Amino acid sequence: MTLREANEGQEYIIRAIETDDEELNAFLFSLGCYSGETITVVSKRKSSLVVSIKDGRYNIDNQLAEAILI
Repeated sequence: MTLREANEGQEYIIRAIETDDEELNAFLFSLGCYSGETITVVSKRKSSLVVSIKDGRYNIDNQLAEAILI
């Protein structure tokens, strides 16, 4: 299941990040978004999601949300 399919307000564990872009992987890792970490979808919008990772909230687009498997 991808992060885009997640329900608002529910906590999930990141299973994998599926992307071939090393720069994007490094960016996500710097946010604390990596396998085994918990992530919560705070709200969903038409073209993006607001997620909570550790102590931060981030706005990510749908394309990136599709790359995060939970």
